[in-house]
Amino acid sequence: MHWAADRAIAAIAVRQHGNVTHDQLLKLGLSARQIEYRVKIGRIFRVHRGVYAVGRPPQRAIERAAAAVLACGAGAALSHQSALALWGLGKWPWVTHVIVPRNRRPREGIKVHQPNPLLPRDLRTHNNIRVTSPARTLLDCAPTLTTKTLTRAVNDSRRTLRLRPHQLKDIAERNPRHPGTSRLKPFLDLKGGPTRSEWEDAFPEFCKRHGLPEPTMSVTVAGHEVDALFPHHRLIVELDSWQFHQTRTSFEHDRDRDADTLAAGHATVRLTWERMHERPRREAERLQKILQGRADPP
Repeated sequence: MHWAADRAIAAIAVRQHGNVTHDQLLKLGLSARQIEYRVKIGRIFRVHRGVYAVGRPPQRAIERAAAAVLACGAGAALSHQSALALWGLGKWPWVTHVIVPRNRRPREGIKVHQPNPLLPRDLRTHNNIRVTSPARTLLDCAPTLTTKTLTRAVNDSRRTLRLRPHQLKDIAERNPRHPGTSRLKPFLDLKGGPTRSEWEDAFPEFCKRHGLPEPTMSVTVAGHEVDALFPHHRLIVELDSWQFHQTRTSFEHDRDRDADTLAAGHATVRLTWERMHERPRREAERLQKILQGRADPP
């Protein structure tokens, strides 16, 4: 009988990152005395009130996060910096952040948030943990992130989590007084697709700082995704780095792409991180001359 119960406990724990709740143990037929006995002999370990780790105390951040959500009860979801980490967009914080539908007393190691009522589309299940959606997570984290980090998080969300611009607009429009809304506004009407690196994130600001036209980032030209495009000048800017162009395959692919886009009437300029940061004025002036030479006739 004891072995059957332990197997059932283990099956639940596998789905919950090593955790099981007091109510789940009771539903399996265990008495309060049997639960305490398992705690005493080290088969389960009390993590929070009503939540136990099975086999060993929680060691990984995701195990502690799952336990925190279970401890906060029905309707709770991982949120803020903890949600950002679960989505793969940031590092795990020391304290686990959890959104709750009603006021709850904070538990040790848990930061409880009680926002305005969330809609079903504001919540997801990811890695078997209930969590705020990428759009809601970005809204909640935006006030604490630097512009550079927020830009990267938005673009990574669009590229890897299939976040759509209309989802950001929706969350911002429904929460006009949220402190994160103003931080998200620059990302609501972006042209082009999501960038792939901080290097690409920096290029629009470089253009703005030096009076160059606004580029469209990560668009498709002649069947190839290009880093940046000045569409009215039919000029492509590829932001090269040795890290991503040191193999023969990437070298050949780049030349093949340049030929295809040139055949479609688009010239390509290759700009390196070193040139853009070590001599930015020279690079900006040269790029301006190239753009002027390719300006549309009046």
